[in-house]
Amino acid sequence: MPKTLRLILGDQLNSQHHWFANIDPSITYILIEAKREATYVRHHIQKIMAFFLAMRRFADNIKAKGHQVRYIQLKDNPHHSITAYLNEMIRKEAYEHFEYQLPDEYRLDQALLEMCHNLPITTKSYDTAHFLTERNEVKRFFEGKKTYLMESFYREMRKKYNLLMQGDKPIGDSWNYDAKNRKKYDKKIPIPPPLRYERNREGLQQIHREIIAAEIPTIGNPFPFEHVLERSEALELLAYFNDKLLPYFGHFQDAMEPDEPYLFHSRLSFALNTKMISPLEVVKAAIKAWKQNSNCIDLAQIEGFVRQIIGWREYMRGVYWAKMPKYETENFFAHERKLPNWYWTADTKMHCLSQTIKQSLEKAYAHHIQRLMITGNFALLAGIHPDEVDTWYLGIYIDAIQWVEITNTRGMSQFADGGLLASKPYTSSANYIQKMSRYCTECAYNPKIKVGNNACPFNSLYWHFHHRHNEKLAKNPRIGMVYRNWERMSAQQKSEILKQAEDYLQQIENL
Repeated sequence: MPKTLRLILGDQLNSQHHWFANIDPSITYILIEAKREATYVRHHIQKIMAFFLAMRRFADNIKAKGHQVRYIQLKDNPHHSITAYLNEMIRKEAYEHFEYQLPDEYRLDQALLEMCHNLPITTKSYDTAHFLTERNEVKRFFEGKKTYLMESFYREMRKKYNLLMQGDKPIGDSWNYDAKNRKKYDKKIPIPPPLRYERNREGLQQIHREIIAAEIPTIGNPFPFEHVLERSEALELLAYFNDKLLPYFGHFQDAMEPDEPYLFHSRLSFALNTKMISPLEVVKAAIKAWKQNSNCIDLAQIEGFVRQIIGWREYMRGVYWAKMPKYETENFFAHERKLPNWYWTADTKMHCLSQTIKQSLEKAYAHHIQRLMITGNFALLAGIHPDEVDTWYLGIYIDAIQWVEITNTRGMSQFADGGLLASKPYTSSANYIQKMSRYCTECAYNPKIKVGNNACPFNSLYWHFHHRHNEKLAKNPRIGMVYRNWERMSAQQKSEILKQAEDYLQQIENL
């Protein structure tokens, strides 16, 4: 084989890839820490630490198996970018061939395509061998459709991989048990302590110092650091989830609890999104655990988990590749307001937002309902520009890579694509937050009232949002009841609610 350089990106830490089946001394694998990758948005410090530490462990692990590996740390990359460093290295060291796995971010995909076009050597790209679908499969599945209905795609995936199936029918005769997965946590079921790993404190502090020395702006706190860094840890976390958490995951997956950031969630998203483990092995392991413990894990629990992995995750990635790059400019409601500064500090009197943001700053983590119905819900009701929301979500969460972040944020959360992905905007007043959490019990605002000095902002902003977007939303059959309830209110009541909302929007930085 010609002298070959193979690139491994920070979210391609898949030791099961066929690249590593054989050892070939003519092949050198390269992993590159690049300042540009750490600064295209302002990232959480733990996110950058985790990526670099996981990359370093991966490099050490494949090197220990006999592969030729080059690892470029931040301080050794004067170009600050991946492609610039590769260009120079390929030419200086007379490589004859370059190979890479297809990136999952559009901007990196384009950058590598352009670089390869200008290289004086042969190049080849490979699939990452991680996802259950290839890039354009979702696009083909929904060809000619105005909306992309996840449920139909999810059912197709269940059939394709024979997951929770009995012949051509779903086990239990129902495809979806979402209606059984919306319980508020009642404190009757003890929550197992989160699985944590022994970490060398000096090692964590060293990578932290390197990031500071590189003058990379970050958000959040570096400690406590609770994230998996290699495949063996991810498999241990998966086993822990199946044993301790899966029995109650489905019922409480939408619940929110101020002092329990993880509840019964798996915390596998970072390991999945960096490809330490594959979605198929995750769902197969969970289904195996359910079959072995069906007396304590009911079907609704396992179906809810499988749906998140092979439904939403694969679907979101497919939407991304079907609609980029236009998708990142969508702004259906023409929202323009800036994100309040307290999204970066948690300094707000709204307890649900304060707690969710504080948790995010401390742990680089929040589960899907906190993201959708707390931080995302407020941003949508307040008319925040989708670019502002994207930047925040992409930066603050450890599992946020654009292919999964932007579809969840701009599509699911902000309805900025006008309904391609979600059949209605995901909005709520304080009623839903009170129903699914205990945030409201310690809040300065009253969730029961719409107007007044301590009226919960979610209440008036909810009606203000639907009022100002009446033309675009009133005919949506899924929210017809909202507009019928609005029309039943007196003119005076409407006026008071709208004024309350406008007053809150004027003083949004002080809420």
